Amino acid sequence: MHPALLVLLPFLGAVVLAAIPRQPVAALANIGFSAGGFLLALALLALPREVEGLLHLDALNLPLLLLSGLVGLTTAVFSAATLPAEGFGPRAGRAYHAAFQLFLGANHLALLADNLGLMWVAIELATLASVLMVALHRTPAAIEAAWKFLMLCGVGIGLALFGTIVLALAAQPLTGGGAASLSIAALGRVAREADPALMTLAFVFLLVGYGTKAGLVPLHSWLPDAHAEGPMAISAVLSGLLLNAALHAILRAKAIVALNPGPLPPGALMVAMGLASLLLAAFALWRRRDARRLFAWSSIEHMGLAAFAFGLGGPAAMAGLLHMLGHSLVKSALFFALGRAIVLKGGQRLAAIGGLNLSHPVLGWTLALAILATAGLPPFSLFASEFLMAQQSVARLPWLALPLGLGLLVAALALLRTLQDLCFGPATADAPGAPPPALGEWAVLAPAQLHLLLALALGMALPAPLAALLAEAARIAG
Repeated sequence: MHPALLVLLPFLGAVVLAAIPRQPVAALANIGFSAGGFLLALALLALPREVEGLLHLDALNLPLLLLSGLVGLTTAVFSAATLPAEGFGPRAGRAYHAAFQLFLGANHLALLADNLGLMWVAIELATLASVLMVALHRTPAAIEAAWKFLMLCGVGIGLALFGTIVLALAAQPLTGGGAASLSIAALGRVAREADPALMTLAFVFLLVGYGTKAGLVPLHSWLPDAHAEGPMAISAVLSGLLLNAALHAILRAKAIVALNPGPLPPGALMVAMGLASLLLAAFALWRRRDARRLFAWSSIEHMGLAAFAFGLGGPAAMAGLLHMLGHSLVKSALFFALGRAIVLKGGQRLAAIGGLNLSHPVLGWTLALAILATAGLPPFSLFASEFLMAQQSVARLPWLALPLGLGLLVAALALLRTLQDLCFGPATADAPGAPPPALGEWAVLAPAQLHLLLALALGMALPAPLAALLAEAARIAG
């Protein structure tokens, strides 16, 4: 099997789904293509991890590709279940399913690309597919959110393009020009001798540019709007996949620039941006009254934590990888359960959703566990990764432990307050005529509970092969 199949299958799915007029049939076909993508991602485990042409496979992108295949499949199942509640017309339904597969293919391409230019194109394509899905409801708020998404991420991708060009210029005298100047493998071989000033300039632009896509401060404000106004399933893939692809691009640039002893240390810049994102998001969580916006701010918090860990480097880089995996699992589970609660209650304001553990016990407890996991409580994987981050911070840079601990505490307390609002206390009334899930209640609950079970397993014990894979990925990420 060639890794390119993981990209080509969803692109083929996008073409096929764009031609299927009946939404229930398209939803099942979407599940089928996503299941095929997950099987292809699993097949990557049998392939040699080496650079080959424009695509490459190594320990850093392999776990993210496996995660992408899983989240793509479970989100497709959840999407099919909640399709009646979205109220799409025939044209919007075709556009939605085609854009969903286009997003998955572009996301896989961004993770597999060895060429930085191809990676840039793939992340931009994933962004455009996301913008289309956010705008599909065509309400004034949805159009505004999609426009904001497009404009801010357009600025970010422009900055990332400039950083890519500068990095290629720094390597050009050593690689001989051409495609080699954009190859991650070739850049890694010559980075030590490249111009330090150009390397520093390139990384700053790449960090801010792709940091926009990853939801990092300062160009982060598109994320809450996109989560709040797009289809419910899109919140899961935005938080679970797009943010990871953008952070992966930053890690590739960091690994190259860190080889050169001359530039400003890239880790220091990531630590600063990560802490700023964590602290801003932690305090912003206390002022949100819209549930989907609130948990979008939680995604900003967690991407800030991951950036902080990768900035520290060393053993903390493994914590960053574990955090990326755990966040994708628990946050997508949270949005699955929350999406069903919003349909049942007829609104996404916190005041409209309450007492779920009384009115819908299985759904309520699933959402409660997802919020507890997102807050970083044991025994879920986010607790393990945050504990390792704090331990590394105290051991290596003790003065950073105070802002890190403050951000973690403030964010956790805000999420626990939200847990009380949503799941306990008096139950709010259900909306009259709320449509049942198209495939049954299991299609909402099973994906969420599977993700929580995997996050629990990662928090309790890492299997030896996975621990070895993450250790190798941490070495690559620096």
